[in-house]
Amino acid sequence: MSSTRRPRLLVGLAALAISAIALTGCTSNAGSGNGASAGSDKDPINVGSIYEPTSLDPIKGGSSGITEAFTGNVYEGLFRITDDAKVEPLLATGYKVSDDGLTYTFPLRDATFHSGDPVTAEDVVFSLNRVLSPESLGARKKQLSVIENVVATDPKTVTVTLSKKSSSFVYNLGYVWVINHKAKDLTSSEDGSGPYTLADYRKGSSISLAPYAKYWGDKPKNSGIEFHYYTDPTALNNALLTGQVDVITALTSPDAIPQFEKSGDYKIIEGTSTTKELLAFNDRVAPFDNVQVRKAVYSAIDRKKLLESIWDGRGQLIGAMVPPSEPGYLDLKDNNPYDVDLAKKLLAESGHADGFSFTLDTPDSGVHPTVAEFIKGELAKINIDVKINLITDDKWAEKVYGAHDFQATMQDHVNDRDIYFYQNPDFYWGYNNADVQKWLDEAEAAATPQEQSDLIAKANKQISDDAASVWLYLNPQLRVAAKDITGVPVNGMNSLFYVSKIARG
Repeated sequence: MSSTRRPRLLVGLAALAISAIALTGCTSNAGSGNGASAGSDKDPINVGSIYEPTSLDPIKGGSSGITEAFTGNVYEGLFRITDDAKVEPLLATGYKVSDDGLTYTFPLRDATFHSGDPVTAEDVVFSLNRVLSPESLGARKKQLSVIENVVATDPKTVTVTLSKKSSSFVYNLGYVWVINHKAKDLTSSEDGSGPYTLADYRKGSSISLAPYAKYWGDKPKNSGIEFHYYTDPTALNNALLTGQVDVITALTSPDAIPQFEKSGDYKIIEGTSTTKELLAFNDRVAPFDNVQVRKAVYSAIDRKKLLESIWDGRGQLIGAMVPPSEPGYLDLKDNNPYDVDLAKKLLAESGHADGFSFTLDTPDSGVHPTVAEFIKGELAKINIDVKINLITDDKWAEKVYGAHDFQATMQDHVNDRDIYFYQNPDFYWGYNNADVQKWLDEAEAAATPQEQSDLIAKANKQISDDAASVWLYLNPQLRVAAKDITGVPVNGMNSLFYVSKIARG
């Protein structure tokens, strides 16, 4: 075991003890502790995750955790993004688009919210306007800003007019929850139309979902879902090994892989990942408003060594935001090569020959603290002093994502097609390049998929040339489940985790 992983293991054992106490006090349906699923068909499926939502309301910056727990489970959109990244109708039965590509008409299916109210066009109008509101921190807000007008043509028909063509518009609608326009406090309650209702929410511990008896579609194959949250990946792995959970949504630490592989009690499910581990700069502030400084930092980090130490050969080096599974991918892993001499030269040219100091705001969950320590050691080689500031996910959402009050930060970006975040100068990292904005606009108006892909690739190369962030690696997509658990989603598209088909036996 490498030295970068020993501290994480020690912390993990302490966290396991704390988590076990919390689970004993807060839940009654966890497994027996024998190392594999021991529940009956009537028991809920216990799901372990490190991605606790920072809010139950995504326009307040709910993080990837709210997508994992609620999207497609508690709330539904007009469309659904499938596990293999295709788009299929959900609350919309389909759509028609005008010849000029600017007007979309969506007929709605018959469905009810958990409160019993019918889903109507008024609710869709409310939901779209909510995402576009000034106070919204929704991740897809920028892409959806092409909406010029949205109206309820009749109770079961919605018409949306765009200001310009957007080839990704229907795809992006798959991430917009349709919410009852009468709903009140969405930070602690819900009123969606999905196959599950929110049965219990214990911040810092768990979320319980119960099947919705009046759901319009296929009924869940389980009696309920309980998400249990851990701040340390080793504690998460141990929860599965001791039977406290039946499945973990993402294996973020490889320490337990040999145990899972050698045991006959578990199965490792490997799929396609969109999760990128980033060192993200605040490109608005010195010294990271200087492209040479950013490139110097990039070239000082041995990303291959980092990936090997974290994932033992799994995962993939990338050099920009677009992963191999998406349009516009280019192999840019060597675009900012590991070269300490080059890093020193770039630093000198930027006016920082003697180095500098900066604060790295680092979420205290997952592998982020371990990666931050690795980066600190690498940058010391070029006289850059990294002060690691460990913060909770809630604090990260407030300080970094919301207030943009940071110099640099660690984060794993799970979203698919999220190169468009670099088109938005108001996004938390503040990257602002007019050419990139233009090319991505043109990609949205492209006449063919190939034209769109070529324009995205052009933008992808530019953000890599600008070292807008350091793309450390692409995570492998690994889930682990007890051997008797079936129906677990395979891929990790934007943290989507549809639970209705998960069952025992």
